[in-house]
Amino acid sequence: MGKHARAHIVWDWNGTLFHDNEAIIEATNAAFAELGLAPITLEQYRALYCVPVPKFYERLMGRLPSEAEWELMDGMFHRRYTERRARCTLTEGAAELLRGWRTAGHSQSLLSMYGHEELVPLVRGFGIEEQFVRVDGRTGPSGGSKAEHMVRHLSRLAGSVEPGRTVVIGDAADDAVAARHVGAGAVLYTGGSHGRASLEEVGVPVVDTLAEAVEIAERIAV
Repeated sequence: MGKHARAHIVWDWNGTLFHDNEAIIEATNAAFAELGLAPITLEQYRALYCVPVPKFYERLMGRLPSEAEWELMDGMFHRRYTERRARCTLTEGAAELLRGWRTAGHSQSLLSMYGHEELVPLVRGFGIEEQFVRVDGRTGPSGGSKAEHMVRHLSRLAGSVEPGRTVVIGDAADDAVAARHVGAGAVLYTGGSHGRASLEEVGVPVVDTLAEAVEIAERIAV
């Protein structure tokens, strides 16, 4: 490891490489309807969203959901999201950026809190799986923190990836927290689940395009 490690990007999926904002909102509002909660707009979602997801629901409900309520809402969210995701696409320019980073001799991987068994065929369907040295989705219950998943992800890449030459690119504050947890850098993208104001509170670079994110990652990690 060390001097032989290449510059590496750990990409987030939902809201970053995969432009699924509309599907997320529809699924969220379907979950809210299960408890009789009023629907929210994309702007409200981006202002209030946080992880763990039950804390997000607490912001809207004024209390944490019970275990039964969480299971009900989580189940409806994933069912509706799965129905809607077929109409979603990669973020504009994402495929070209992935190819360009790899062609430049760097490496990249994908780490998502989306279920692994659903993530892999989705990535494969877009024809981009070969761009990643590893693709990891969530294998446990939903609603947790990304930091522990990041530790496992990088441990599986040990020998080829050095945290100090790694940059996490994502759309949520949790991506930066996970990066900091393992000693990696982070760049946050405003096109997904968080608005700029909440992302800027984290203290890492915030950009409006993935192309800008890659440019900054290259300066940080190379």
